[in-house]
Amino acid sequence: MNYKTIIVEEKDLIGRITFNNQPLNILNIEMMKEINQALKDFQGKTLKVLIFDANGKAFSAGVDVSDHTKEKVNEMIQVFHEIFTNLYKINAPTVALVDGAALGGGCEVATFCDIVIASEKSKFGQPEIKVGVFPPVAAAIFPKLIWSKKAFELLVTGDIISANEAKELGLVNHILPVDNFEAEAEKLVTEKLASNSAIVLQLTKRAFMEGATQNYSESIKKIEDIYLNELMKTNDANEGLAAFLEKRQPVWKNE
Repeated sequence: MNYKTIIVEEKDLIGRITFNNQPLNILNIEMMKEINQALKDFQGKTLKVLIFDANGKAFSAGVDVSDHTKEKVNEMIQVFHEIFTNLYKINAPTVALVDGAALGGGCEVATFCDIVIASEKSKFGQPEIKVGVFPPVAAAIFPKLIWSKKAFELLVTGDIISANEAKELGLVNHILPVDNFEAEAEKLVTEKLASNSAIVLQLTKRAFMEGATQNYSESIKKIEDIYLNELMKTNDANEGLAAFLEKRQPVWKNE
């Protein structure tokens, strides 16, 4: 597909969606449709990680306010929420590289990812309350990510917080210096994630999602099934264990 507002790449089992609707990467309906198409194309692929990053001054300053009109709001909500449905279906870990502002819908996309790596200059927030609306996705996920009183405060005040405060609240995993942010973030992703087996990463994510969405007695049964009947039948699980016992580096086949 010939994308106009995003750049889509795949190399060495690492997928990448780069917001390219500069300067602020406003999420208009056209851009959101392109993101959804890219996510659908990545679903079912063997990936070690899917990265979201951005060109321009901001990761994303949010959904286009002009798309909130009565004539467009139904389509806007449907297309925007489809992003998260499609993100949820990505088997590989998802990582947001945020170097700048992630506000409104941009904040929701970033924090919905499994891991968030931010630069020191990054800012996060849900300012929708300032224009008389609220962020549905943040309302659904923030209480699960951070303690509820602070989550509620962020939604009803529209406060913009620094990367440091976002990290303290659990919205951000790592903060890196602005200088060499891109190179250092890529290094972190490569060394910490992409050095592992793709199939084991995907099964680990599935197990984690089971644990996060159900009570323990229900989730542990499904996780045991994934472990015994899927994980232990892969080449890479057996290779990893053998390599440890033989005191050598594993050679992943990603299967």
